[in-house]
Amino acid sequence: MTGHHAGPRSNANADRGSTATTAAIDSALESLRAGEPILVHDAADREGETDLIYHADSVTPDAVARLRNDAGGLVCVALGHEVAEAFELPFYGEAVDHPATGDHELGYDERSSFSLTVNHRDTYTGITDVDRSTTIQALGEAAANPSATDFAAAFRVPGHVHLLRAAPELLAQREGHTELGVALANAAGLSSAVVVCEMLDDETGEALTPVDARAYADRYDFPYLEGRDVLERLG
Repeated sequence: MTGHHAGPRSNANADRGSTATTAAIDSALESLRAGEPILVHDAADREGETDLIYHADSVTPDAVARLRNDAGGLVCVALGHEVAEAFELPFYGEAVDHPATGDHELGYDERSSFSLTVNHRDTYTGITDVDRSTTIQALGEAAANPSATDFAAAFRVPGHVHLLRAAPELLAQREGHTELGVALANAAGLSSAVVVCEMLDDETGEALTPVDARAYADRYDFPYLEGRDVLERLG
């Protein structure tokens, strides 16, 4: 009897799972278009972290405050490869001539995606919620038409917003939050510029667990995605 029913039950569960995944990703894309945040957990065998992600265009001072207070990690702007190339942004490790830039030996990837740190030239110190919002929104706008942007005229280095360069082939080449976020922005029809910030646990000092991250998402009605589901749909 078990053998007779195993096939149909398995297929039905797979169909339900696929439908739920599709609905979750569609909801995430709609949230990005609407200027709302989403949560994305990469994988337990990678960084094992959940990032709070916005499209860069939508990062108001209130959004920066949420990233600081509710996420707590490093506020970064991930840019698509073509955008980073148009802005002539190097990888940080290649731009700095110092012995410490060699032999990273990262446990979760072959290389870091960090580029420069920037402030928009209209900011003052660059660190306030208003200043970081100004920088981030300007990056989102510039990413929509990178060839029309004089990057050095608009931004100064160093600054308080960390830039990340996505891999040229996105998820086919690298499966980090940089690529996951940019792939989702592209799928939403938005410019290749997203803010990513790791969610940390105040009690443990470690990354927020997926269970707690999902509970946070449920509490505020934000979409929560697993990296594997994004890879299946967009990879």
